Amino acid sequence: MIEKLYEQLDVNYAEMVEIRRHLHMNPEPSFQEEKTAAYIREFYETLGVDVRSGVGGNGLVATIQGSKPGKTVALRADFDALPIQDQKEGVPYRSQVPNAVHACGHDGHTATLLILGKVLHAMRDELEGTYVLIHQHAEELAPGGAKPMIEAGALDGVDVIFGTHLWSMTPFGRIDYRVGPIMAASDRFELTVQGRGGHGASPHETKDAVVIGSQMVTNLQQLVARRVDPLESAVLSVGSFIAENPFNIIADQAKLSGTVRTFSENIRTLMEEEMERVIEGTSRAADSTYDFNYMRGYPAVVNHETETMYLKSIAESVPGVEEVYDAPPQMGGEDFSYYLEKVPGTFFFTGAMPDGDVYPHHHPKFDFKEEAMLVAAKTLGSAAVNYHKQAK
Repeated sequence: MIEKLYEQLDVNYAEMVEIRRHLHMNPEPSFQEEKTAAYIREFYETLGVDVRSGVGGNGLVATIQGSKPGKTVALRADFDALPIQDQKEGVPYRSQVPNAVHACGHDGHTATLLILGKVLHAMRDELEGTYVLIHQHAEELAPGGAKPMIEAGALDGVDVIFGTHLWSMTPFGRIDYRVGPIMAASDRFELTVQGRGGHGASPHETKDAVVIGSQMVTNLQQLVARRVDPLESAVLSVGSFIAENPFNIIADQAKLSGTVRTFSENIRTLMEEEMERVIEGTSRAADSTYDFNYMRGYPAVVNHETETMYLKSIAESVPGVEEVYDAPPQMGGEDFSYYLEKVPGTFFFTGAMPDGDVYPHHHPKFDFKEEAMLVAAKTLGSAAVNYHKQAK
């Protein structure tokens, strides 16, 4: 049966590419994916697959029932784009929407799951159990789409969940897996420093918000080096520092923002508390005031051991997979974490490094090797179909 699954995915690969390119040319950013959602719904309805739309927003859940009893396996793909101008050259599928592009592979994730769903539906008389196909909106923008979809019942009755991310920085033919944390918690912060402005020629009469803000940046950078256990991981990056004034005016106010990435909830809490302490102390020393807002984003993606090792064993026999690699964790964030907080499962990376120039995710020239979609579909499909034997 697995060989038939592989064969049918091969047969439908051209349509998979066609779907991916259509979605790439017609991207919709997070929480705006109405036409994309309608496209997905129509695809399943045309096949006769039961599909529920409007799940937690623009999300959809398709259900395929096998003819034999078994577990309920969920597979997830996201479908939102990014607010970036497409700068790719020499391809026929450039985005046709200004300032919107699939620069993270979500078009490929969607095409992969749609065709896998088509094949599973065609094979339903031979299958065990139930297959829940979760098409998620708004992965790129917190609070994200996963949490409201779960609250709307997307995981009801689900025994296990698998998900993958096409990864342009990983060689084609490689599957990256990891037990435990594989992607970081992704938080952001905003800080307003309130000083007292004045003339650039009379700094003694001011409380320079630029100087105070600069001291805060320097002091905050010491947290990871001196407050976090060196055997743990954390990142604190100040990405924006704005104090708009003429050249001869000392700033009254400065606004800073940035991100914090962690794997451990204890370290996550430590960073939030210590940032407040450092900011308060620096402000007190400068006789200034401040407003600090720490916003928790997605939790860390923490893979379950049994399901991850099962996925590893499955991937080793999938056609097109040349290496199965125990990968180090990444500091990027993903709201697949919410699914793994509710049910067992695992999230893995499918190598999709393109031929020629390679650009990272979220780059305006990002692209991936389309054949990786087929590898992803075979790996997810094999994991789903074989899981019923694993669970017995």
